[in-house]
Amino acid sequence: MRKLYPDIQPYATQRLAVDSLHVLHVEECGNPEGVPVLLVHGGPGAGIEPYHRRFLDPNVYRMVLFDQRGAGRSTPHASLESNTTQHLLADLELLREHLGINRWLLLGGSWGSALSLLYAEAHPQRVLGLILRGVFLCRPREIRWFYQDGAGRVFPEYWQEFVAPIPEEERHDLLAAHYRRLIGDDEVARMACAKAWSLWQGRAATLGRNTHVMEFFASPHTAVALARMGAHYFINSAFLGSNQILRDAHRLRGMPGVIVHGRYDMICPLESAFDLQRAWPDARLEIIPEAGHSASEPGIVNALVLAGIEMAERVTRATS
Repeated sequence: MRKLYPDIQPYATQRLAVDSLHVLHVEECGNPEGVPVLLVHGGPGAGIEPYHRRFLDPNVYRMVLFDQRGAGRSTPHASLESNTTQHLLADLELLREHLGINRWLLLGGSWGSALSLLYAEAHPQRVLGLILRGVFLCRPREIRWFYQDGAGRVFPEYWQEFVAPIPEEERHDLLAAHYRRLIGDDEVARMACAKAWSLWQGRAATLGRNTHVMEFFASPHTAVALARMGAHYFINSAFLGSNQILRDAHRLRGMPGVIVHGRYDMICPLESAFDLQRAWPDARLEIIPEAGHSASEPGIVNALVLAGIEMAERVTRATS
């Protein structure tokens, strides 16, 4: 069983202004001359964590990590202004050009898998390959499963805390009810919904209890961005067309990929990864039998580390 690589620090950190409002936190670590790879975090709004630097061999990869608009250390924090999927995709391309990278790999999990797929479909000539974890395709039934009718039947005790800030008469549309409070002026209601939203996601993320995951999701800084941005994106259907990711999957033809998905993923059910692999046969789907959604699950860590080794070898062969 492979484990994470040793902890490392960035060799470069910078602030990148992507428009007149938003400034992104960007860091690079590993080998400056290595295979370029962009790590795309989840959420929307979750931000990067130090352990995200440890999935890939730092001697082989030039790792680029960044906090998306409104997330992590990017500013303004939790801002919904000029914050859509199209803005985020433009940021990825701006970042690539800013760093002088011609082509790169993308490693994305959960919401980051959707953003990685959308970028690859829009700019296939710029993508060497994809490593995806906990696939999310932004379809209405995936959103309904986690925020209205589905996962709550698996975790009824956690579900009660998620719905607690919402009056009974509004619970027929929990996404809209949470969203109204998360963008409203009542700070008490806003923070109650942010905490409920973030803890619901954190509690459902792992097969067993994980203190680190819970601490991250319980942090008020994380909770506000995760809840506000998550509700903002999901109530707007992620600013995408109907079934857009699978509809445009033909643009991935010939692009290598590894899809890693936990069998017991309660946030993004395995069905989505299965549907993606059928639409994109160049990718290999690896189902992890004893894992949920989180990237910190031991089986997921093992599969992602091995995928990084595999993809580096494929890129090296293709470019030699």
